[in-house]
Amino acid sequence: MLGALARTTHVDMVVVGGGASGLGVAVDAALRGLSVVVLEAWDFAKGTSSRATKLVHGGVRYLAQGNVSLVREALRERMHLLNNAPHLAQRLPFVMPSYKCWETPFYGVGLMAYDGLAGREGLGHTQFLSASKIRQLLPGARQSGLKGGVKYWDGQFDDARLALALARTAALNGALLVNYCHVVEVLHSDGKVSGVRCEDKESGQSYQINTRCVVNATGVWVDQVRQLDAQEAGRELRPMVSPSQGVHLVVDQEFLPGEHALLVPRTKDGRVLFAVPWLGKLILGTTDTPRDDIPLEPRPLAQEVDFILKESANYLQKAPGVQDVRSIWVGLRPLVRPAAESAAGQTQSISREHSITVSANGLLTVTGGKWTTYRAMAEDVLERCQQSGLLGPLPACRTQDQRLVGASYVGDRRSLGRTAGLDAYGSEADWVQTLPGSDQELAPGLSAAMVRFACRFEYARTVEDMLARRSRLLFLDARLAQSVAPAVAAIMQEETGRSPELEAFLELAEQYATVPTV
Repeated sequence: MLGALARTTHVDMVVVGGGASGLGVAVDAALRGLSVVVLEAWDFAKGTSSRATKLVHGGVRYLAQGNVSLVREALRERMHLLNNAPHLAQRLPFVMPSYKCWETPFYGVGLMAYDGLAGREGLGHTQFLSASKIRQLLPGARQSGLKGGVKYWDGQFDDARLALALARTAALNGALLVNYCHVVEVLHSDGKVSGVRCEDKESGQSYQINTRCVVNATGVWVDQVRQLDAQEAGRELRPMVSPSQGVHLVVDQEFLPGEHALLVPRTKDGRVLFAVPWLGKLILGTTDTPRDDIPLEPRPLAQEVDFILKESANYLQKAPGVQDVRSIWVGLRPLVRPAAESAAGQTQSISREHSITVSANGLLTVTGGKWTTYRAMAEDVLERCQQSGLLGPLPACRTQDQRLVGASYVGDRRSLGRTAGLDAYGSEADWVQTLPGSDQELAPGLSAAMVRFACRFEYARTVEDMLARRSRLLFLDARLAQSVAPAVAAIMQEETGRSPELEAFLELAEQYATVPTV
């Protein structure tokens, strides 16, 4: 990869950032025949894109806000995502239990409207349920005071592995993707962006790539890249992103057995609470706490943990405590501030939660949005590249029905509620099994062959890459991830010939295993 980067002097597009937005743009651009380089400072989906609530959804709360166009688009994109990566995204039934008589009709009507907006792309009909049916579907829900409830359908996915599938799909279509290679300079010629200079983190080697179009898709870090552009031009910069953090707790599924997720549309402080079965565990979340800083590994606050556990106790028969938390992780949302660009640049804020801006020098920045609409965001970016004259006329977008790497054309959809394993590889599962160690289980759903496959074909460089994002073990059970890390490190060192940074991972896993208390 670095050899190819050294031979690359000019491309049509450089994408900075290897998360959902950047990888979506790379797939779209490569499928239209453009030459593309993606540069990721750390690992693909290292930031927000691996820390979602794992839902592919239209956004019930946006419907309550009257944002019908946003919901309709997200529901359409939900179906594209489920169809294009059936091994990584499936439909998921949600149950909203009611403990007040007015809740079932009130929320039920809204969820039926949600169904109606989905139309032919709906995943299942909304149903009004009796209290006895709710007890059957949600045996872990609080029984006392139960009046009934509503069942509806949305989607669920494995975010980090979907990002990986996007990266490999882009690569199969000619894009060059390099992780652990950060952009240190945005180059200009005659007052316009003309390329970037980047450095490989492992070797310190510097590379220069010339291009007409630089797409800044670095999520909560977009202002750092915008600053590189602004300082070259001698302009002052107004920050574009206001980060907000969301905390997720993972507990054993015994607290909510079965394949149905629980939704509380409005907690005491007006937030939404989810209890979602995922890869054999249960995800509880989430919070929405503003931050002034943007750490690579944000830490949860004690009051956020307290909120999730207290609210869960209101709706679960057996309430999880601090001692039951298997892993705790935090994602930063890139919330877009209004009027981010000065009058010298062009600004386009799109009502899909995401924003696309083009600076006076021609740096295109995309941020905001959510995983469900990553494909539509990418299509908007390519359209804006044409409108702004950064690229010439382009062929039509081809991503709507583009199957991603591993998407099988036959076979049943699996359930993401149970333990991961070979199912996550889709049509590549047999290939994984041909590698040494296919019969050597390191942890449930993780074999030595999977570690070798990650090193050889999935860009994995460190133990964290493997146990946080190729396997999701760190997000599911941090202590178990710690215990298997030395064995994983030994295999990775053998495969890559370099230190896979075991000690750094053990320290990170300790953070994921440690629950802050008030």
